[in-house]
Parts: sequence; structure tokens; C-alpha cells
Amino acid sequence: MMTDAADLRPDRRRLLQGAAAMVAAPFLNLGNHAVFAAATGSQRTYSTRAVDLVKRATVIDMLAPLTIADDDKILPKPLTEKMRADFMRSGVTAMHTAGGIGGPTAAEDTAGWIAAWSGFCGRNADTFSLVGTVADIDKAKAQGKIAVIMGCQNSDHFRKPQDVKNFYLAGQRVSQLTYNSQNLIGSGCTDRVDGGVSEFGAGIIKTMNEVGMLVDTSHCGDRTTIDAVALSTKPIAITHANCRAISGHPRAKPDEAIKALGAKGGVMGISDVRMFVSAKEPTKIDDIIDHVDHVAKLIGVEHIGIGSDMDLYGYDSLSPEQTKILQSYYNGKYGFRAKSDVDDTSHPQRIYDVTEGLIRRGYSDANIIAILGGNFHRLLSGIWV
Repeated sequence: MMTDAADLRPDRRRLLQGAAAMVAAPFLNLGNHAVFAAATGSQRTYSTRAVDLVKRATVIDMLAPLTIADDDKILPKPLTEKMRADFMRSGVTAMHTAGGIGGPTAAEDTAGWIAAWSGFCGRNADTFSLVGTVADIDKAKAQGKIAVIMGCQNSDHFRKPQDVKNFYLAGQRVSQLTYNSQNLIGSGCTDRVDGGVSEFGAGIIKTMNEVGMLVDTSHCGDRTTIDAVALSTKPIAITHANCRAISGHPRAKPDEAIKALGAKGGVMGISDVRMFVSAKEPTKIDDIIDHVDHVAKLIGVEHIGIGSDMDLYGYDSLSPEQTKILQSYYNGKYGFRAKSDVDDTSHPQRIYDVTEGLIRRGYSDANIIAILGGNFHRLLSGIWV
């Protein structure tokens, strides 16, 4: 999530060291279920229905970094038992982990980032498995592992179309066209002027379609997002964003872009980042569900997914020093507040909280399972061929 001059610096995560169907099935609340015993000894409990839905779903979080802090401390070592338990109890089947790397050494830095995290997953193969096709996600679900989708939140490392092919071979399966600011492909959401997708960018999108790499426009400017939808011969994704009609935030998407995405068969993952979710306080789980409702009314529940934009523990778990470093890489348009996480989401099992929110809002079991991952599963099945 870098912006402006930060696009010339390494990945900020390393710098941190990091309605549609509203007819619900009958709600038979058969009691609560303890999902996760916290380090403090307290337990979080959820309805039997919510726990069952998460268990049945192939939960795909389309932006969930493996960590947003202390990369250099975590990467060389095996997972701690606590982290492994937290991943296993998160309820998530697949995590799209992506860095935002830009600047003149973007190609080298991105190659190193992919190699480092792929190696980390390989050294922790009892917990993680890397994704090449959707079948790998299904296999991870069957084996009780976390499927890791390697992606990038900037495509500055694509200096020629052949680079798309090379990075695909290295394991990259998703690429966001721009980060927050301009690159050779298009404009970012914090740019003063959005010139749309460039001629060079059109060629990059064409090659991404050819090799089977998902086009992502989460941080792109409005015109660049709409251009990308039009230029791509395949559906694209907004893996992690929110609705500007609700929050008014420049990192959120206008209705025009959401409608274009839906018309082309794409899927939008709803983010959990506080200032993208709501401009008002308090900001709670139900505010996240408001975005689900909005997209459902605009384009249908079949175009909605999850893209939390958080690691297991959230931004508010960072130290004050780490938070200060992170926020220094964004311009004032981001509008940071005292907290960055939605209330009661700074914990590994928040997918259950989102599921409870969908239940309260009246979504059917089938639609909840689709939102939790079925819709992205269908989209990716048509891209990764």
C-alpha cells in the first residue's frame, strides 16, 4: 500500500519488520461453539451455524499477507507453534499474499520477495501449500492446510510482456496493475489525474490473459479500473476494496467501476480496513456487511468475496513504532485514524465474525458460502487454466 515516493522503495511489509438473495434458510441456533482459545485463556464462541458454514466453505481471502511485520525475523525460521495454531484455526483455506514493490529495482526486488516467501512456505509444508491452479486450493482444503496464492500489489516489475510469463513461471498468479500512484501501466487511486491504462499497460493485460494471471485493480484509479475491465478478455478482480458510496474514501470503488466489474463477470473482495469501511465511528462488523449489501444490490451476490487486507492479527496489533513507519508511506488522502482495524477484528478467527454478520443480515447458507470463497473459486477456475 505504498504511495507516491514510497513506490520507489522496497515493500513496506519488509520495511516494517512488513438484496441479492435475502431469503435466508431457517436459522436453527443449536448453541455456541468455542473456536479459538486465546493466549489469555479466554474463548471466542460462535453459533453452530456460523462454524458449520466456515467448515463447509472453501474460504478464500483474496488479500491476506502472511505477516505485515517482522518479516526478517519470521522468514528464516519455522513457524512458531502459536502462529501455526492461529493459521489452522483461522477458518481460511486460501490466502492471497501480495507485496507492493515499485521503483527501478522492482523486478529484482519482486523476484526476491516471491522466492523468500515461497521458500518460507516450503519450509513449513505441514501448514502451507503453494497454489498453481484451483485444484491446489481444493487439495489444501482436503489436507487441512493453508493454500498460499502468490501475488503482487504493483506491476512495476513488468517492464516488457515477457516479464509476465517469467513471473508466472516463478509462481505469481495475481497482479495488481498499479499501487496507489502512477506507473507505466496506469494510475493509482491517490493520483491527482487518472489517465487510464496506457498502451503499454494494454499489452501487459493481454499477456496476463494469455498466461492465466488474474488482473487486479484494487488500488487503481477509477478510469484505470474501468479501462482494465474493458481491455481484459477475461473477468478481472478487485481483490480488496470497498464501496465509495458508503465510505467516501478514494481507495474505495465508485458504483460505475463496480457495475463494470460485474458486467464482465468479475468479483470484488470486501476489505476490513477501518477508514475504507466507514467515515464514522464506531466502525464495526456490520459496517463491513453494509458493503456486501451494496455490491449485492448493484451487481448480485455472485460477484462478492472476501479480501480482508490484513494478516492474522491486524494492523492494530503492531507496535506504535511499526505503525508510525507504515503510515509514513501513505499520503494524506488515506486519512488514518487512531485505529486501522474494524472493531473486534484484530484476531485470527475474524472470518467467523464476518460469517455471523452475514447471518444476522439474512443471507442464505448458499450465498454465505459463495461470499466466503465460492465466487472467487469460480473466477479463478476460469483464469488459471
